[in-house]
Amino acid sequence: MADAAEMTMNGDNGTVNYSVNGGNGTDSYHQNSYCQGILANYEFRKMKKQIAENLDVESLLSGSNVVRMADLGCATGPNTFKTTQTVLEAIKQKHQSQSPNSPPLQFQVFFNDLPSNDFNTLFRSLPKDRGYFAAGVPGSCNGRLFPESSLHFVYTCLCLHFLSKVPEGMKDDKSPLWNKGRVHYTSASEEVVKAYAWQFGKDMEKFLEARAKEIVCGGMLVIVMSGSPSGVPLASTATGIPYDLMASSLMEMAQEGLIKESEVDSFNLPLYHSASPEEMVELVEKNGCFSIERAELSEPASWLEGPVDIQQWVNTLRAVFRGFFIEHFQGHIIDDMFERLTKKLLDLSDVVQERCHQKVQLFVVLKRK
Repeated sequence: MADAAEMTMNGDNGTVNYSVNGGNGTDSYHQNSYCQGILANYEFRKMKKQIAENLDVESLLSGSNVVRMADLGCATGPNTFKTTQTVLEAIKQKHQSQSPNSPPLQFQVFFNDLPSNDFNTLFRSLPKDRGYFAAGVPGSCNGRLFPESSLHFVYTCLCLHFLSKVPEGMKDDKSPLWNKGRVHYTSASEEVVKAYAWQFGKDMEKFLEARAKEIVCGGMLVIVMSGSPSGVPLASTATGIPYDLMASSLMEMAQEGLIKESEVDSFNLPLYHSASPEEMVELVEKNGCFSIERAELSEPASWLEGPVDIQQWVNTLRAVFRGFFIEHFQGHIIDDMFERLTKKLLDLSDVVQERCHQKVQLFVVLKRK
């Protein structure tokens, strides 16, 4: 599979089929996902505690010794393998405490992402001594991926804040959602913010409906994603800083004649970083198929002992977003735009350090009724 990230717009509804930068090169997600790994690791202790206290492995398996689990939005590794091993060991320990004389468990793990994901890199990186049977499942997690009542444990990390599409109306310069001079709902009008929230709600409804059919009664769904306290503007968080700076960098390039201003005005990233615990609870209760075991915001940067590594942060952003920029602006502007972003973030490093310890990661544990 090619090293470049892929992004295609399917049909007239603007549905995004996007994957992170593939391959194993310098700019690949595989080489630049350290930050995501730290964010995921932060929740491991809480996740293991939830498995120990709320997952009844003995009754869940109904006499079988095969556990089927899925990671939705696995990307290209290596973080997905660390998470899988953590979950596997926690379930083994719970089973051993419940049924010490039972045969050892066997695990089947499904790695899911969009069809454009670089599954070749993912499976070339599989641990040799993994202790589970692995399979890839291409497709959007906003729809059905598995047979009914086939999964015991489902995990998704830093995936669900990617929207299935940019809210409708944002490319119409006559619409109140026209987001001129910006690339995101950060610092945008209230109408634009509400449109992003509405699209996130619709996507989550579909996600929960699909998982409700696929997860067995008593099975567990763990969600880790970007979030923020209810009512807090994204522009006042560290998460929001890069989006305003991307926009200003692109506008500078338009003024210099490197790109057209109309290209900037019509470009919007389909990500929603403002999901609050209250918002998620409302969506889960509307679905009605899950009990809420835990829903809270975390401070994932609490592990930081020194300043934020700006260059590493930009490398991560580049690996994640490169495909969006290539699709809309073509590849020749990528290096310039991210160089400008790096300089602007370094100039604002004091603000970044000040805001990096906010609670901007959502941790949700659901149990199938």
